[in-house]
Amino acid sequence: MQITTIGLDIAKNVFQVHGIYATEKVVVRKQLRRGQVMKFFAALPPCLIGMEACATAHYWARELTKLGHQVRLMPAKDVKAYVKRNKNDAADAEAICEAVRRPTMRFVQVKSAEHQGRLMQHRARDLLLRQQTQVINALRAHLAELGIVAAQGREGLKELLTIIADEKDARLPIDARASLIVLAAQLQALHTMIGSIEKRLIVQHRANEASKRLASIHGIGIIGASAIAATVTDPKAFRSGRDFAAWIGLVPRQDSTGGKHKLGPISKQGDRYLRRILVVGTHSVLRRAKHNPEKYPWLTQLLARRPFKVVAIALANKMARIAWVLLASGSHYRPRLAAA
Repeated sequence: MQITTIGLDIAKNVFQVHGIYATEKVVVRKQLRRGQVMKFFAALPPCLIGMEACATAHYWARELTKLGHQVRLMPAKDVKAYVKRNKNDAADAEAICEAVRRPTMRFVQVKSAEHQGRLMQHRARDLLLRQQTQVINALRAHLAELGIVAAQGREGLKELLTIIADEKDARLPIDARASLIVLAAQLQALHTMIGSIEKRLIVQHRANEASKRLASIHGIGIIGASAIAATVTDPKAFRSGRDFAAWIGLVPRQDSTGGKHKLGPISKQGDRYLRRILVVGTHSVLRRAKHNPEKYPWLTQLLARRPFKVVAIALANKMARIAWVLLASGSHYRPRLAAA
């Protein structure tokens, strides 16, 4: 008799273990400190270990796999259905142990450290972009309190930065100028850091064949192509392009029962970063379609019947399906065939 399945509820310092025999008899139910985890599993024969796909899960999956164990990661929302009554670490570990043995359970592909490093660049860039927007909004708000406003966009921002740098401009009090100069310096630093990350992303894009094929799709630029290539490690984990689009959250949410089908807004499940990149990319395609309707007949007809944002989601769904086909088959994008 030996342990065959373990549910591991990971955390920062305290880990909960729930282990069973092949006869489903519970034999291990204990807590481990962070330093005890590897020693505990190194002493066990190879077994099946289930974990929720959350922070640090990919690291622990890689380390436990090196010990000979079979590790499976599951979405936390899918495991929640197996939690009995109140939520605590022991109940979570038991639910994980039960869920990992279900034949219909969906599992998350374990990412390598290199893949996680590429995704970190996208996350860091996204954070810096949000901070840049916050600083710009703060600059505009502070200057507006003194009656100084400018047009939207880069030109308006340049005008405001010129006013801040001009010490002869008497509209700004000394204390206000001192504070705004600090914000202007922070804005310049953020711009520099974002540029350095984007340079690395461009280099990685040019060295990745899958990313270059994805960038040929209209509306998916270099940033979007590199993000999809870094996120989707195994495209064949999805059965079809629709499953991939549903994973991103670009399909309608269903509330059907009794043979009556009711579709609502998009589900917004899955990777919100990829979803935002695809939707933003569709906006640029739709703007071009408005100026050149003869080149985009499908979009032109759809825009005549549906609102702009609804068409944007439909196009993002289509782009996601095309991206999955290119990744799964290794083929190249053919615009004429896609339009047909």
